[in-house]
Amino acid sequence: MASKRDYYEVLGVAKNASEDDIKKAYRKLAMKFHPDRNQGDGAKKAEEQFKEAKEAYEMLSDAQKRAAYDQYGHAGVDPNMGAGRGGPGAEGFGGFAEAFGDIFGDIFGGGQGGGRRGGGQQVYRGSDLSYAMEITLEEAARGKETQIRIPSWEGCETCGGSGAKPGTSAKTCGSCGGSGTVHMRQGFFSIQQTCPHCHGTGKIIPEPCTTCNGQGKVKKQKTLEVKIPAGINEGMRIRSAGNGEPGVNGGPSGDLYIEIRIKQHDIFERDGDDLHCTMPVSMVTAALGGNIEVPTLGGKAEIELPEGTQHGKTFRLRGKGIKGVRSSYPGDLYCHIAVETPVKLTEHQKKLLKELDESLKKGGERHSPNAKSWTDRVKDLFK
Repeated sequence: MASKRDYYEVLGVAKNASEDDIKKAYRKLAMKFHPDRNQGDGAKKAEEQFKEAKEAYEMLSDAQKRAAYDQYGHAGVDPNMGAGRGGPGAEGFGGFAEAFGDIFGDIFGGGQGGGRRGGGQQVYRGSDLSYAMEITLEEAARGKETQIRIPSWEGCETCGGSGAKPGTSAKTCGSCGGSGTVHMRQGFFSIQQTCPHCHGTGKIIPEPCTTCNGQGKVKKQKTLEVKIPAGINEGMRIRSAGNGEPGVNGGPSGDLYIEIRIKQHDIFERDGDDLHCTMPVSMVTAALGGNIEVPTLGGKAEIELPEGTQHGKTFRLRGKGIKGVRSSYPGDLYCHIAVETPVKLTEHQKKLLKELDESLKKGGERHSPNAKSWTDRVKDLFK
């Protein structure tokens, strides 16, 4: 099977193209390759190019899908790999007639995502929902199973899902004859649009049910089990298929996207799979050296400070970071040394420090190599 072309190449736009540039490029290609304008020997090739342009536009016009595609390529939006949804790979084109309806809905301002079932009422996929979940760094590293409550729709018990007040019934829409669509002319095109009176349902409800306001369904709450994979990072999303808003006229439900937010940690900062922490040590420990304990997500570890450790010195602990969801091995932990200057000294302590300072000055430059180097650079600056 031939590999897919780059979506930006298909539309003929740069990777930093604006939404308007992408839409203009798509419209131009749609008009060029539309089957009504391509008959005869080149019809099949034009249809393929039409579908290719439509797929590229559907991905690049959606900010979230575009971001996934920019980062991971086609794998980031391929539903068979669990990233994103929509597009020809996920739900199919539904035949060329469905693609025809979608593109003219976009060009002339009609609805998107609609299809037709058996030439009857318009069928629409439900909208996707987004849910922000906040977790701790420890939970992100180890993964967790939890529950969330989200809004859902259930059939109205009062009207039995018909949307009509008990004792009444819906009537066939007189504008579209129950088809859910009407036709209008745009130049040399005959365009099929959703009926503005029944909104594609093919039915008119003279007396709506007071419980559901004619929708035939009521909003409830449902509980979902969510499994957060170990190593997940800030901004990543978990897709729960079919748990978005329900479709219209039997259309498929949308998806639920759970977006991860990680709480700020008291000790660690995450950078990809690596962790960073700042370790305060006394000036005496930094001067004399010795072993110090450092925290990790898995417990405690030890590092050995050499004599004369300077402020800002960084020590690397291999494998003490986080194993990301797409990583083969864990990252590292970087400990940044912060030498503390003592505060609130007693008179006796101040006296001892002064004696130490005088002793160090007598020892010459060997006790303060950095100060000597800095002084020399300052002198060179003012020569």
